Amino acid sequence: MSLAAQARGSWQRGDSVFLLLAGLWLALTAGLRPLTAPDEGRYAGVAHAMLQSGDWIVPRLDGLPFFHKPPLFYWIAGGAMRVFGVHEWAARLPSVLGAWLAAAALYAFLRRHGDARQARWSALILCTCPFFFVGAQFANLDMLVAGCISATIACAADALLRRDAGAPWRLPLAGAFSGAALGLLAKGLIGLVLPGAVIVLWALLARRGRTALRLAAWWPGWLLMLAIAGPWFVAMQLRYAQFFDYFVITQHFRRFADSGFNNQHPLWFYLPVILGLCLPWTPWLLGWLRRPAADGVTPSSDDRAVRLLMGVWLGVIVVFFSLPRSKLVGYVLPALPPLAALVAGGLARALRASDPAAQDLGETRTRRPIRALAATGGVAAVLCVAAVLVAGHVGTPPDARLRLPAGQAVAPGDRVVMLDRYYYELPFYWRLHGPVVVAGDWRPAVAQASDNWRKELADAGDFEPEARARWLQPIAAQPAQVCSGGGGTGRTWVVGPSNAQLIAPWVLGMDLVTFDSEIAVWRHDARPSDGADCLARDMTRGALPAWTGAP
Repeated sequence: MSLAAQARGSWQRGDSVFLLLAGLWLALTAGLRPLTAPDEGRYAGVAHAMLQSGDWIVPRLDGLPFFHKPPLFYWIAGGAMRVFGVHEWAARLPSVLGAWLAAAALYAFLRRHGDARQARWSALILCTCPFFFVGAQFANLDMLVAGCISATIACAADALLRRDAGAPWRLPLAGAFSGAALGLLAKGLIGLVLPGAVIVLWALLARRGRTALRLAAWWPGWLLMLAIAGPWFVAMQLRYAQFFDYFVITQHFRRFADSGFNNQHPLWFYLPVILGLCLPWTPWLLGWLRRPAADGVTPSSDDRAVRLLMGVWLGVIVVFFSLPRSKLVGYVLPALPPLAALVAGGLARALRASDPAAQDLGETRTRRPIRALAATGGVAAVLCVAAVLVAGHVGTPPDARLRLPAGQAVAPGDRVVMLDRYYYELPFYWRLHGPVVVAGDWRPAVAQASDNWRKELADAGDFEPEARARWLQPIAAQPAQVCSGGGGTGRTWVVGPSNAQLIAPWVLGMDLVTFDSEIAVWRHDARPSDGADCLARDMTRGALPAWTGAP
């Protein structure tokens, strides 16, 4: 490595301040909006259940083992709730950290193998990209694994470039294996497979395949990865014999290859998603179409390798997630760091073309491009905040808006029943102390018919049949249990759709507590004199009045 490269890669106090400010910006609006249904409610609910039960090993959805994803998100979110309290921003902390990790990894890599301005502009573009900013404040697993994947790629590429330059490489390589281990714990095999595919393809195209092979064979790194990620997977397989088949075969390979899952989209789906949701930055990619100024600057081999890495990184992520029929917008978040770097490169080329005497982004003498750049950044920042506010308005589920009247609360020991639907957010907002009974049709033909909440709970119940029988019950069994008190305090709360009387007429015999246009809550306090038909004596107490816009 040349002295010039070492000088431009040296870390300074300003770099740390920049990354601190980036983290504060990403967390700015994390607590402003309610949880969005169903994803945020699902993952925040599993983390909240860990906190309430004290079981930090097995992720549980309504008391049942939930193995759609590994536990890293739940550990971070549950720990944040334990330290800071049960708030939306605590539930979103894993995503904020994942976004910051992605931005910091990109910044540190470009800081060492590019220059300070290139690193700073790339990170600024990334953090003010509306797609990335909203993803940083959305409580699901996509941004967390995106951060792990980004850190793994950046560390592995750094190690490879260092080794070829004769510089110390073991520490960044250990970081790459650690990042892969965290990626495995964040979302499974893609935490290892995707970074590996990016680095292998990049190394082959850059004619650095032998170096990549030597680094991949570094056995201390594999031991480190196994030490971090292995214990949880081994513990789950030892406890549940069907864990491997469900977690690896069903949730990875079948979900990737089959067509029986939700959110099916065409092959080209992610192209408009990325270009549209990353506005107003993506038009600067057109800067790559401009001929570079004849300024006498010849890119070094490292510079060419970095540009190639960003292109390969972006391409592998987009192609990989475009292949399966089931596509969610957040899947492609790991492609945004290299996209930001490429946008910064196109921006730099456009500015140089407008002023051939300029050598970099900070030396352009013409004010018009700088004003255009500042305007783009300002619009992007406004769009970031606006997108969060719009998401809060559009995505707020009815159960997040529903509050119990003053003086009423679900006490420990109360029985809670959800009618023919699982309201993911309700345990979080009601601060429930345990699982609820979900009353519905649990016949296999019905439960497995659609990829929805019913299938999630039915699949989870297969791991613990006794718990399934306790928490997944038929609707017809509820009146007798309501009248008997169902154990505990004798009080039962029933949550269901506002027209629940169509499937459960007996709710009309309970006391109506509160309701809105979509859901309602009823309560019954069992007494020793109640018979099995207590709800049939007065079928008017639970009737909903005409909806006027307020309960």
